[in-house]
Amino acid sequence: MKVHVLNGPNLGRLGTRQVDVYGVTSYADLVELCETTGRELGLDVIVRQTDAEHELLGWLHAAADEGAAVILNPAAWSHYSIAVRDACAMLRGPLVEVHISNIHAREEFRHHSVVSAVATGVICGLGVDGYRLALHHLHHLHHLHHLANRRDHSA
Repeated sequence: MKVHVLNGPNLGRLGTRQVDVYGVTSYADLVELCETTGRELGLDVIVRQTDAEHELLGWLHAAADEGAAVILNPAAWSHYSIAVRDACAMLRGPLVEVHISNIHAREEFRHHSVVSAVATGVICGLGVDGYRLALHHLHHLHHLHHLANRRDHSA
């Protein structure tokens, strides 16, 4: 199963940006966590980060074309980018929206995500562990899909 782990603006600054909110884990550590967890689960994981909205849109379009699963931390774009939301709506594979902080316990403008309505699920407030949990969830969905297909073919 191919999984795109996509991260929006400012996430490349993890470990140095607002450590009281986002923790001390660096972006390189986050990439390693995702790649290691993916290998352990037999997932083909690609991790990317951008501060350019058009670049994220291109990655979402590619994931849609591939039918790949996506773990997305849209960061600030969560709250206002209809373009990111619309690209997410085109995905054919599952989408797990992840936020390191609990967006519902922060400033009011962060309480709503335009992406959540088109996501399979949302994980927020669990730090970078949310990415690991999202990968485990996608692995579980993939396993269930294979079991259902086996039952359909044996019937």
